[in-house]
Amino acid sequence: QVQLVESGGGLVQAGGSLRLSCAASGRTASRYAMGWFRQAPGKEREIVAAISWSGSTTYYADSVKGRFTISRDNAKKTVHLEMNKLKADDTAVYYCSAHGSINTVIAGRGDYWGQGTQVTVSS
Repeated sequence: QVQLVESGGGLVQAGGSLRLSCAASGRTASRYAMGWFRQAPGKEREIVAAISWSGSTTYYADSVKGRFTISRDNAKKTVHLEMNKLKADDTAVYYCSAHGSINTVIAGRGDYWGQGTQVTVSS
């Protein structure tokens, strides 16, 4: 069993930065691929970024390439999402998810999900 807890959300002006963190608990948490998703009001949940358990493979949605960076610290069982040059369109609740396969994470079929953290970008 893996529990995921997101943190780091908040209110930021357009062009600013935020760093989200997802802390995982569970003995095997560091062996899971992890992903960040977001859901804006009235929209479907969408993949933002994902990272393999080793960190050697990453994936980014086209809308965030060059602005967001996903990373992980397996010793601390934490995954981060560094978000730069934020836009109003980035406003959403951000969730992290975990699964043994990065492809399954990217597809939105992770076994575990956090409760989410709100990111609001003011224009």
